[in-house]
Amino acid sequence: MLSDRRAAVWAGVLFIAGDVAGFLSVAVLSGLLKEPADLAKIAAHPNQLAAGALLIVAMGVVLALVPIVLYPVFRRYDPVLAMGYVVFRGALETVTYLASAAALLVLLALSKEFVASGAQQAPHFATLGSMLLKAQGSTIADLGSVVFAIGAFMYNWLLHESRLVPRWLAVWGLAGAVLYLLSGLLDVFAVSAGLLLVVLAVQEIALALWLIVKGFNEQAGDATRENAA
Repeated sequence: MLSDRRAAVWAGVLFIAGDVAGFLSVAVLSGLLKEPADLAKIAAHPNQLAAGALLIVAMGVVLALVPIVLYPVFRRYDPVLAMGYVVFRGALETVTYLASAAALLVLLALSKEFVASGAQQAPHFATLGSMLLKAQGSTIADLGSVVFAIGAFMYNWLLHESRLVPRWLAVWGLAGAVLYLLSGLLDVFAVSAGLLLVVLAVQEIALALWLIVKGFNEQAGDATRENAA
């Protein structure tokens, strides 16, 4: 079993690695996934789309490891909430990333069929392409935002109650999780509120760096072990 210090460092490193993979996926796919779907352009850049899908999968796998690494630490404070964190940020969130990547790969296959078939059935292919883009960029993303926000709230609530990190850092995360959830819900009603995501994004980077440099509050961990004894 990892020590608390090693668990904190691994969690911080995994958070940063997942965020880097996510940022790279956005950069790689930039300009390629605009509605209405340009299947000819997508077909002309198959490696770019495949790389974006692979980066999304990598992000999901890496971030899914964070709750697994932290579960032994969190279960000492609240076993039920610790398991909820594993379910939401480990299992359910990963499913949304995999679904997003799968939609991109189906879109790539559709674009190849579009080019091979010529212009005769172009309207039908374009309609399917737009539906896939909407599913990948809206429906799946909105669902992922809700799952992500709930998991982030559990995570930061555990940090707040356990005092494993400074409470101001955990409160920042709780506020960011609420705003993240609000942004996802507003997107469902076609109201753009992307700026609300920044609060939690910055907090997770700050928290990751804190875990790597400072680790968990050892006094909080010692007090919990004494109570358990």
